[in-house]
Amino acid sequence: MTQRIAVVTGGIGGLGTAICKALAADGRTVIAADLDGHPERVARFEHEVDGLDIRFAPLDVADFNACATFVEAIQREHGSLDILVNNAGITRDATLRKMAPEQWQLLLDVNLTSAFNLCRGAIDGMIERGFGRVVNISSVSGQTGNFGQTNYAAAKAGLHGFTMSLARETATKGITVNSVSPGYIETPMTRAMPDAVRERTQAQIPVGRLGQPGDIARAVAFLAAEDAGYITGANLPVNGGLFMDY
Repeated sequence: MTQRIAVVTGGIGGLGTAICKALAADGRTVIAADLDGHPERVARFEHEVDGLDIRFAPLDVADFNACATFVEAIQREHGSLDILVNNAGITRDATLRKMAPEQWQLLLDVNLTSAFNLCRGAIDGMIERGFGRVVNISSVSGQTGNFGQTNYAAAKAGLHGFTMSLARETATKGITVNSVSPGYIETPMTRAMPDAVRERTQAQIPVGRLGQPGDIARAVAFLAAEDAGYITGANLPVNGGLFMDY
């Protein structure tokens, strides 16, 4: 099998690290792109993935020019960028009446515009090589909305609209573009919930538990597989049955 080069944005953290590991387990060379401002966090990540074909690269995904330079460097060093997982994301929760313009714009820049920034640089090379897998990490909040998250839900819903449109543009080029919509996943953010809120949330999930980062990572690896070429423009919900659609 051809050695594929994968980039995972937001590659350091609960979901990002699990996705990096899953892709590396499938024989991919993985670059975890994330902010470089926390040396201890980077060091913990590098220790956790030691022995795997995973490396860290600093990147501000909200910076278009930085993303273009990053993609060029990856393709120059490795010869290709074959798999792109747009996982970078932040929250800036507030009700709309209290939301500052900065809370809206920063979240949109990181959670939605970043996908444009990376794909804009990567797609031409994928077309030239006749192969590409793009997986965008959306959210159940983009399907249902969520109190205090007009910015987050808008970005995540927009990410799937982006996914479907790019899928149509690239479907004849050997490139698939899909999204994965996690539900509530066991991460530091959900662990920080008050116990009562956490218990109430878990009680609403039909399978009776929060998801694990590995649940999302397996879905991403499936969509990034060599033989997943007939799935494009799809959204794969991984939410324990919290939201069901047809």
